[in-house]
Amino acid sequence: MAAKTTSFFFLLFFSLNWQCSSSDNWIRAGYWNSGSTLPVSEINSALFTHLMCAFSRINSSTYHILIDSSSEQSFSNFTNTVKRKNPSVTTVLSIWGGKQDSEIFSSMINQSSSRQSFIESSIETARLYGFDGLNLAGVMPGNSISMTNLGTLLEDWRAAVASESRNSGKPELLLVMTGYNYSATRLLSYPVESMKKSLDWVNVLAFDNYLPTRYNFTGPHSALYGSSSSSSWLNINNSVQEWLNIGFLATKLVLCMPYHGYAWKLVNTNDNAVGAPASGPTFSIDGSMGYKFIKTYIGDYGHGAASVYNDTFGVNFFTSGQTWINFDSMEAIRAKVSFAKEKGLLGYSVYQLANDDNWELSTAAITIPRKPAFSVTRDEDEESNKCTSKVKLCSINDASITQLVPR
Repeated sequence: MAAKTTSFFFLLFFSLNWQCSSSDNWIRAGYWNSGSTLPVSEINSALFTHLMCAFSRINSSTYHILIDSSSEQSFSNFTNTVKRKNPSVTTVLSIWGGKQDSEIFSSMINQSSSRQSFIESSIETARLYGFDGLNLAGVMPGNSISMTNLGTLLEDWRAAVASESRNSGKPELLLVMTGYNYSATRLLSYPVESMKKSLDWVNVLAFDNYLPTRYNFTGPHSALYGSSSSSSWLNINNSVQEWLNIGFLATKLVLCMPYHGYAWKLVNTNDNAVGAPASGPTFSIDGSMGYKFIKTYIGDYGHGAASVYNDTFGVNFFTSGQTWINFDSMEAIRAKVSFAKEKGLLGYSVYQLANDDNWELSTAAITIPRKPAFSVTRDEDEESNKCTSKVKLCSINDASITQLVPR
């Protein structure tokens, strides 16, 4: 009996220590955009484990990393500045290769010498500015980009990062890539095997699924689940499952959540449900609105005005006249972080920090406790007398990026 008891507590001790140490690996990343109004010095880096500095670009002739002169000082001081509040925060240089820059990126990966120039420049730039990693953002499967060559780039990049680390004696730079919300069939267009072995993780974008510039009906741009009547709505649950279906481990996926929403113009003010006819965006060219602005807009309606959290979709809705807005509140962010933990993902990231309001969303995200490391549950039903006993032995609390585009 004593031996069994000793074994039990040994296993329990091992379990608790494993869980407590593994909690340190939970990623809490945030994107800072150089075009935003948020100064680097005002970033509350204590709320994050990783901070992405966005975006550098690719020179169209040399394929070297290009940083705009207007952003030079912010990029060069980024790491030192954010580490003042959080010395342990990891900083990552984000490189944009999508949309207007996709042709440059495609041209770069199609030539071995160009890939080499890009890789060498990215590593040199990261070290020069004191970054701890590199993030490739904006690259989507498409006819103009060779996915085979993308796979070669990622493998060569990883090899170069490892070689530089050995030669410099410094830790290897992180390699991260942004992934999109597609069906498994289209996801297979990605160089999956190269991504799995070359990247530290994939940032799975969990937003911009429905846009007022693209659809003539309202839709939740960052739904956690589909509706009860139809699972066909694009949603985070399905997206993550598709990434798992093509062979990615959950521990290689990070859920990227939005700090912005969208405003649609309704066709009929009496029809404001999800899927209601709409005639396009309002408030801005594409309808996008930062969380801070949305809060101010709703607050201007006076006492009693509030958005409604829809737990079916896991988002908030606000309607006034012809205006229909959907966005993520603190409750929605908590629901998505809980989902990421339940799925066993590596963590979460947010885009972008300037859209938060006094760090409300960022604080809400870190207040979700991890699952208990070990628990014993016994349920006994005896006729009409139900007895339930539960022993909770340990619980860990963690509190101590259309596509991702410059917004």
